[in-house]
Formats: sequence, C-alpha cells, structure tokens
Amino acid sequence: EDLRAAYATLGVAAAPFASVGFFAPPTPDDLTGRPHVTGRTSGVTAFWWTLAEFCGGELLPYVFADAEDERNQYTMVIHQVAARLRREAVAIGTDGAVTVGGRLLRTYDDLVEFVSDQLTDEETRREWAGPVTGTGTVNAFLRRLRSSLKALRTIVRGDLSATAQRAVTTEGQQVTVIDLHNLPDRAQRFVVGVVLAAETARKEAAGTGGLLFTMLDELNKYAPREGSSPIKEVLLDIAERGRSLGIILIGAQQTASEVERRIVSNSSVKVVGRLDPAEAGRPEYGFLPPS
Repeated sequence: EDLRAAYATLGVAAAPFASVGFFAPPTPDDLTGRPHVTGRTSGVTAFWWTLAEFCGGELLPYVFADAEDERNQYTMVIHQVAARLRREAVAIGTDGAVTVGGRLLRTYDDLVEFVSDQLTDEETRREWAGPVTGTGTVNAFLRRLRSSLKALRTIVRGDLSATAQRAVTTEGQQVTVIDLHNLPDRAQRFVVGVVLAAETARKEAAGTGGLLFTMLDELNKYAPREGSSPIKEVLLDIAERGRSLGIILIGAQQTASEVERRIVSNSSVKVVGRLDPAEAGRPEYGFLPPS
C-alpha cells in the first residue's frame, strides 16, 4: 500500500507497463534473421540496418564512433565517402541491397571492399577521398574501416528480408530495451550512436508533447572527457538542450570524472553511490560535503 501511495503521489498507475519493445541483434551467419538471444525469444525482434539505410542515412561516421582526436585528417575522408555513398547508392529489391556505380552490394563486406577499391585506384581516389587527401590519410581510413568488418557485418545487411519491425524505435511503446551484450564494443557504439541520433531527431520533429527518457549505461564510454566522436556530439546536444525538447538523459557510470564536463555540469540531478577516495576528490563531486 505504501508503494501504491507513492505511485499515486506521482500520478502514475501502479501497474505493469502496457507495452514494451525488446530488440536484439540477429544471429551471426544465420539468414533467417532470428534474434541472437538465449532462452526466451518470444516478443524479441532482431534489429539491423540495411545497406540502403546505411548509405542513404550517411551512417558511416558512426563506424568510427570511438573517440578520436578531431585533428586526424582521415575524418575528412569519412564524411567525403559517406556523402558519396549517399549520392550514388541505389536501393534494389526488398532486402536493402544497393548498387553503387553499377556494382551490386549485398553485404557489409561487399561495401567495404567496394570503398577500398575506389580509394586504392588512382583514377577514382580523388573523387571519393577529396582532392587534397594523401595516401597516408587514405590508408589510415582504410585500416580502420577494414577493422570494422567483424563487428558490423551482423547488423549492416543487404541479404535479409527487411521487415519494418526490425527498425529500432521508441514510437508506440512505453519502454524500449535494446540488448547489446552479444555485440563487439565497436558495434555497440554504432548502435548507440545511430539510435540516439534517430530518436533525438524524431522527438524534435514531434514537438514537446510527452517525454523521452534515455537510459545509457557506461556513459563515460560513449561521452568520454577527451576526444571527439559522433556519439559524443549527440549526447552533448541532448544534455544541453534536451530538456527543452522533452528528452531526459539518464547516465550511469563508475567514474563521473571521466565523462565530458559539459554533460556533467548540465545534470540537474546527481545520485552518488560508494566512491573510491581518489575519485571522490575530483571536482565533479564538489557538491558533496567533506564527510
């Protein structure tokens, strides 16, 4: 009864959520598109992005979503290639495969191989990488792109039936749970960045009616103090103007001192558990009394 009274004070019904969406990545090397989960699969939807969405939405920057020094020149190649893919990729069929320059691409491996061919060919490198890009910069980009193959080939596809249900969205359900634990770290960053950017844009377009709560574990991994990344920019945008858009960011981490300062300073509510003495001495905990 005490709990029911607490819910009533908040004006919230003391009842189960009326609608919950569960998303998990597809099972690797399985062309049926079944979710990669153990135990119960009922009510769990496999999610992935088609090659057409990857190219059309310019999602390539999120492949490089680990925080990098923004002075690295290969970041210019990332945006140059992303824009080129958006302009030239043509979707075919219902599975999200694309043709680029007349070449059929059905898998993420196909896409990486195609981009590599364009950047290593002297005749096409200038068109795809930009006129002032050196060989060293292009090679740095290609090394990082090729290293993403193992992580992303499961969730960027053009060989699965692209049903509408596999698109991750919070629309139409009270709670949306996205399971990332079976994905490599780089794929986790890709999913977090793309989903946050899409949901922020959707909420901004929908207006201020209602609230979108975003709960992100290990916030220090996605918005670290040092470096720059597409995910960090999205999280900064949410922290600095999210309340005006009706978006509430809830971050959890072991060390708040390793989170981008502007995000911590924009937090209106702080909850602190047991702290290591060295961590407790950081300026981020200055609101606590010495005891």
